[in-house]
Amino acid sequence: MQLTENTQEELNHKLDREILVRRITERIRQSLELEDILTTAVAEVRSFLKTDRIMIYRFSADCSGEVVAESINNNRLPSLKGLHFPADDIPPHAREMYVRMRQRTIIDVNSGTIVLSPLDAADTGQPLLNEETHYRSLDPCHAAYLMGMGVQSSFVVPILHRRIVSKNSQTEDMCEAPACVTRYEPGSDRQTHIELWGLLVAHHSVPRNISPTDLEVVQLVADQLSNAIGHSILLHQIRSQAAREATVSRIATMLYGHANIQLQQALEATVAAFGGSGGRIYLNAPNVKNSDKLSVKGDRAFAITAQSEPSFELFATGEQPTLSNGETLGAIEAHPLWQQWLSKGFKNTEKIPKFSTFTNSQFPAWIITDLYKESQFRVLFPAFQATKIRGLLVIPLHHEQQVVGCLTIFRNEIDTEKMWAGRFDSSAAQTLPRQSFDVWREIKKGQSPEWKREDIEQALAIGSQFCAAIGQYLLYKEVQALNANLERQVQERTAQLQKSLDFARVLTRVRDQIRSTLDLKTILQTIVREVRVLLDTDRTVIYQFTAAKQGEVVVEAVRGEWESILGLKSPQECFPEGSDCFYRAGRVRAINDIETEDLTPCHREFLEKLQVRGSLIVPMMGTDTECWGLLIAHECSAPRVWQTAEQELLQHLASQAAIAIHQAELYQESLNAATADRAKAEQLAKTLTELNNTQAQLIQTEKMSSLGQLVAGVAHEINNPVNFIYGNLSHASEYSKDLLCLVELYRQHYPNPHPEISECSEAIDVEFLVEDLPKILTSMTVGSERIRQLVVSLRNFSRLDQAQKKPVDIHEGIDSTMLILQHRCKSQSDRPSVEIIKEYGNLPLVECYASSLNQVFMNLLGNAIDALEMGQKEQIIKVPGLSGSAAATYFSSQQQEIEPADIKGSSESLIPDFSYPSIRIRTELIDETTVGICIADNGHGIPKELISHIFNPFFTTKPVGRGTGLGLSISYQIVVEKHQGALKCISVPGRGTEFWIEIPVN
Repeated sequence: MQLTENTQEELNHKLDREILVRRITERIRQSLELEDILTTAVAEVRSFLKTDRIMIYRFSADCSGEVVAESINNNRLPSLKGLHFPADDIPPHAREMYVRMRQRTIIDVNSGTIVLSPLDAADTGQPLLNEETHYRSLDPCHAAYLMGMGVQSSFVVPILHRRIVSKNSQTEDMCEAPACVTRYEPGSDRQTHIELWGLLVAHHSVPRNISPTDLEVVQLVADQLSNAIGHSILLHQIRSQAAREATVSRIATMLYGHANIQLQQALEATVAAFGGSGGRIYLNAPNVKNSDKLSVKGDRAFAITAQSEPSFELFATGEQPTLSNGETLGAIEAHPLWQQWLSKGFKNTEKIPKFSTFTNSQFPAWIITDLYKESQFRVLFPAFQATKIRGLLVIPLHHEQQVVGCLTIFRNEIDTEKMWAGRFDSSAAQTLPRQSFDVWREIKKGQSPEWKREDIEQALAIGSQFCAAIGQYLLYKEVQALNANLERQVQERTAQLQKSLDFARVLTRVRDQIRSTLDLKTILQTIVREVRVLLDTDRTVIYQFTAAKQGEVVVEAVRGEWESILGLKSPQECFPEGSDCFYRAGRVRAINDIETEDLTPCHREFLEKLQVRGSLIVPMMGTDTECWGLLIAHECSAPRVWQTAEQELLQHLASQAAIAIHQAELYQESLNAATADRAKAEQLAKTLTELNNTQAQLIQTEKMSSLGQLVAGVAHEINNPVNFIYGNLSHASEYSKDLLCLVELYRQHYPNPHPEISECSEAIDVEFLVEDLPKILTSMTVGSERIRQLVVSLRNFSRLDQAQKKPVDIHEGIDSTMLILQHRCKSQSDRPSVEIIKEYGNLPLVECYASSLNQVFMNLLGNAIDALEMGQKEQIIKVPGLSGSAAATYFSSQQQEIEPADIKGSSESLIPDFSYPSIRIRTELIDETTVGICIADNGHGIPKELISHIFNPFFTTKPVGRGTGLGLSISYQIVVEKHQGALKCISVPGRGTEFWIEIPVN
């Protein structure tokens, strides 16, 4: 590519140059976002030069680079934006020439030449007075490299970034760029760092000439971009500094802005600010005894007890290292090696010259990018192997020139992904140019994120805030400890006063209990319960002596899972001679520890069997100075030293118990006498009641027996004439028919009778007599048949011939009873007739007392008819508070109240739901051994308050003079006692009542 000088073209280019530079300058002024500026610059330069590609290549810290902005003409060349290039693509000497001399390069692949155009002197860095141009032959590798990209001509302009710093500055005296030169200004203490930020590159797919004007325009653009980059870097630094200061301020607010120092919240905010995976604050606690439990706080639950290592306090959040023995956060900071680093400082094995400011202070920070590359951490590797933690930043926390702990921030390993322009071997130097620039994705797993200068500066600033806060925190802890000690003393004194007050209250309660009750067991139980709670013992018992100096535990109060010894009898041979005299003298024995006390082997073994470790024994004196028993407190969990106040309390309680025992014995004697008298009175009352009931039942039974004999006698006397009449009616009917036939024959053969016969015939009205005589005989037959059925029913009802149990047809007994009561079912002036609904089941013969069972049917059916006759009249007994609720009430002869499910028969209500008086009679076979008979009416029902009394003798709900009150009582005896059955009642006030009779078949 050759430089040409055409005057007309130079004028045009000059005008375009002015326009281009003005547009780029305005764009830089309009926006401080570097990406927008770079994108506009490459687009404007490509439009000006009319090349196929303009791109900006930015160097990274490892000398590799990335295309950060690009403009392509109609896709004539492939896009390289976002792709990275290895450091070997631009040799170090070339990078040095770019930064020292601002050298531009123009390459023509077709002619194999490269033009080098420096702007500054290499040794002084001053601009050259005359522009120099050097022509050289193009290296074949370089030519092959460009041809592989499809480029025939190119030129490159370096983009530099200048930083002016003071000579005495220690914080920013390092140049981090891949190529950097420091220039000193004469007569000034300032120095200028010139860094190679990147390259402005133009590519063309065919050979092209670059004029000096083009080169000048591109150089002006590069200079403007250098200014924009400086502004952008300064803006980024200002913003980062403001964000860091805001973070420090926010954390400082957490540490100082509340009544209590919020170390946990401040730690969490710190870890979040660094993007860490976890963190912790470790604080030494030299004033805490080794036996104290460690205080560990955070978003995980930890329970650590210091044994040999010093105690500490730990706040933790996020992912944490785990010890190999399974304990979390146990002794990493407490490890001797870590403690040595805290006291003497941690020396990184890898060189970190750029962080010397942070590592050479009195309390240097530990900057560990990859802990597995630090040989000093080898002992602690197992604690981190279960985690993804790779990086650590440890800020020692100091107070009054002493290290009191550390702030640690963890970072996990990361996976990196980078897009390269062509595949290459990063482990070996490039000897041949790449043939392809296709995209190659490189993924690296388990990489260690690097700690940046900004991170460390911010960590130190936050650490200083934590140091000040820790000082306040330690002072607060010290004040808290003093307050706690004072509070403990107050509590101890208060506890002593409270204990004395509790002793007095217990004595008062026991006295009140003795006065309020004379029940000895209640008083003794109160004593052992109060003693156990007040003395906080495991077991309190009262041991009562019996005959022959033996005894047993009569009451006890036991805590928790300790074994109960209630009713235990002690072996007499285990106690030495004279022990009874010891206690009879009122002396107290305190056994603090059975292992050290002077006890007999048998006695010690006996106490061990009872799980006793310590015991306090106080005698309880009875009448005549005899020892009634012992009040004993057992300590089972551990030995116990019994205090004098405790012994005195038990002595006072034992004295009160002795008074209670004496009163209770006197009271028990009076109770026994009263009980004996009351038992005799109850027995007499019971006997009198039984005699009255028996007398009433005998009277009723005699009445029914007399009634049965009367019925049987009447039925027998009526039966003879009725049988005579009934037996001759058939003959009379035949004779009358023959006589009427004869008269009819006379009338047919003698149509003209004698006048006297005609006169008599008219007088007796022969025609009517012939017609009415058969009807009269038929009516006499029906009447006699009715009388015979009545006689049979009376005989069946009386059953005088069936005094013993015999198989009986239940339906026959019910029908006989209904026949007797049939006259009461007919309509009357105040009510219509009673409808009888018979629902007979298929029943077998039932072995029963037929006469007695018929009496039950008579009572129940008679009561049903009485209830229907009474209707809704106000003739039943008025009961105060009687409710008109229609809820059903269930009552049984077997128990006071029953549920509907207890009735074995049909669960449906059998009370007739009709507007006219009705009685439903249902029979069914409940099971193979039991039959059920239900008699239900739709009368007024029985009130709930009265239904529980219906089986009592002489109780009736009927008006005076209508009932004796013995019907249901006798029915109860017949069904329940005589037949081993059940009689149940279901009543719904206002709707009706149903009675269920259940009797066994055999």
